[in-house]
Amino acid sequence: MKPEGSGAFSVAQALHAARELGVDRLDALMLLGEVLSCSRTWLLAHDDAELSTEQGKRLQAGFARRAAGEPLAYLLGEKEFHGLMLQVNSNVLVPRPDTEVLVDWALELLAGMAQPSVVDLGTGSGAIALAVKHAHPAAAVLATDLSTAALEVASNNARRLALDVEFAQGSWWQALPTRRFRLVLSNPPYIAAGDEHLAALAHEPALALTPGGDGLGALCSIVAGAQAHLEPGGWLLLEHGFDQADAVQALLRGHGFAAVQTRHDIAGQPRCSGGHRQ
Repeated sequence: MKPEGSGAFSVAQALHAARELGVDRLDALMLLGEVLSCSRTWLLAHDDAELSTEQGKRLQAGFARRAAGEPLAYLLGEKEFHGLMLQVNSNVLVPRPDTEVLVDWALELLAGMAQPSVVDLGTGSGAIALAVKHAHPAAAVLATDLSTAALEVASNNARRLALDVEFAQGSWWQALPTRRFRLVLSNPPYIAAGDEHLAALAHEPALALTPGGDGLGALCSIVAGAQAHLEPGGWLLLEHGFDQADAVQALLRGHGFAAVQTRHDIAGQPRCSGGHRQ
C-alpha cells in the first residue's frame, strides 16, 4: 500500500499490502468490502478500482489491527451465528461455530414444547439465547451476564433482531435466585490459567475466557446450583473444552443428573455435555 499522502491506490495494491503484512486474503477482502461498501465479487472483478485517501487510511488501520491479531469480527463489528447476524465488540467473545452444537442440542430438546422456559447463563453477545428464541419463538428466554457492557451488546442485538428475550445482570445463579427453567444453557469461561491458547485470544475479554485455575471453576458453580433452578425433568447443557468432557460428566453425575451425555463439535471434538434433573 502506498504511504500516507502518496495519493490514491487500487484494490490490487491494497491486497498486495495486506499480504505483505501477513493478513489473510479473505480477511483483506472482507475489510475492503466494509470500507468500500461492496461485495467480494465486485472487488475481484474491479481490482483496478481506486480508494480515496480517507478510505485508504481506514483500510491501513484495519490491516494493522488484523495483523496484530485482533479478531476480524471486531473490525467489521459483526459476526454470523446460527443464521443470525450479531453485532459484536471487544466487550464480548466472538461467537464460534462450535457453539452452534449447543444450540442445536437445545432445539432438539425443546421440539414440541409449547412455552418452555430457557435461560442462557453468561450470554455475552446474546448468541445462544437469541438463536434459541429465533428458532423456537414460543420459548420464554432469559439471558444473564455479569458484565453490564456485554448485556448492552446482547440487548441491542435483541432489539435489532426483534427477538423478545429478557435480560438480567449477575454472576451465574445470583442473577435469578428463585427462578426455575425447563432448560439451562451456558458457554462459560473454561480455559485453564496459563493455557497456551490464551495468547491468541488476547483481544477478547479474559473474564469470558478463563476462570483461572484448572478452568473448571465456572462449570462447577453452574452445575452445583443447577438442580435448584431446574423444573423436574429439566436439562442442563454446557459447552466446555475438548479435554474436559470426562470432568464435566463426572460433575453432572455427582450432582444427581441423569442421562449424562456429550455432543461433538464440527471438528469431532467433545464440546458440550449435559444431563437432566430426575
